[in-house]
Amino acid sequence: MSLLIALAFSFQAGCRAEQPWPLWEAYSQRFIDPQGRVIDRSAGDRTTSEGQAYAMFFALVANDRVRFEKLLTWTESNLAGGDLSLRLPAWEWGKNAQGEWKTLDENPASDADLWMAYTLMEAGRLWRDDRYANLGLTMAKRIGRQEVGLANGVGPTLIPGPVGFHPDENTWLLNPSYLPPPLLAYMARYQQPGPWTGVIQSLPGLFGPGRGDGFAMDWVSVSSDGVKPAIAPAQPTAGTKDPRAVGSYDAIRVYLWAGIADPATPGVHGLMGQLSGMSDYMKTAAVPPVEVDGSGKTTGVDSPPGFSAAVAPFLAAAGMKTQATEQWQRLSATKDASSGLYGRAAAYYDQNLALFSTGFLEQRYRFERDGRLKLKWK
Repeated sequence: MSLLIALAFSFQAGCRAEQPWPLWEAYSQRFIDPQGRVIDRSAGDRTTSEGQAYAMFFALVANDRVRFEKLLTWTESNLAGGDLSLRLPAWEWGKNAQGEWKTLDENPASDADLWMAYTLMEAGRLWRDDRYANLGLTMAKRIGRQEVGLANGVGPTLIPGPVGFHPDENTWLLNPSYLPPPLLAYMARYQQPGPWTGVIQSLPGLFGPGRGDGFAMDWVSVSSDGVKPAIAPAQPTAGTKDPRAVGSYDAIRVYLWAGIADPATPGVHGLMGQLSGMSDYMKTAAVPPVEVDGSGKTTGVDSPPGFSAAVAPFLAAAGMKTQATEQWQRLSATKDASSGLYGRAAAYYDQNLALFSTGFLEQRYRFERDGRLKLKWK
């Protein structure tokens, strides 16, 4: 028995028939309220469209239709003015300075929108519900109109949101982790006509020059000067000390998306090659770096457990099975027996990365070449 297969069995040990995905149940108990709001308890109890979208995906993987419907209803009611067919969801909801609970930022976030549209379309197919499928398709069309831009020298690409990422006529600020190849391939196949084939074709021009010596970056700029690692848009306005381009909490998802994709999905093979900095680093390192700068210099030797969860499928896809197993074992060692969650603080983001990673390891889901979901329960 291979190390990965043995580890998969260990992750699944103790699952009860009435609780088919213990981590999803533990996550739901800690982070999802009875109305279907996902609460980031490490950030002032705020809710983001990303959290809602990820939870909808996990609910579909778990065949948890009751929670799925609650998540969708809360999202539509509170982030989309009551109708997701008419607008994309606002990205942030929480308590404002006056103590009122309301939308804090109306600007949509394209990664959340893409995951939500995709999950709705697949929920429609897998649960045979045209309402979900039609709503997802409507969202996908709106994403194509409002959140795909033509970046100089790169081509059509997914911009982070409709407002705030185009500082001048020739410059775009982009987030590579917003471009999961399975979802792009799915949209190119099932949302036609649309811009998605062009978005896939632009990936090499975006990921190649925009990396830091083989590491993914959190943000890149695309301008007449080419594609370069960039400072996060919020850093200058927030007065961040010594702002600089890095690969860290956003970029870690780039490795995750590459690792859980079908290797034959368009763009995946090239992306794996462009991320050689991480695979080379992990040949000798015990844990992924917390941060990488634009030159490829790494800092931090104690990254959170979610980072191990994110790179493990990537390492397995790169043929580094021993290193992948070590990262899943590191994640497993941080599990709290009482809560069923990972890490000392059971951080919200770590659990999301762990759900993607361990769900993949346990074969609860797979992406097919064209991005369709293959689920354990179906």
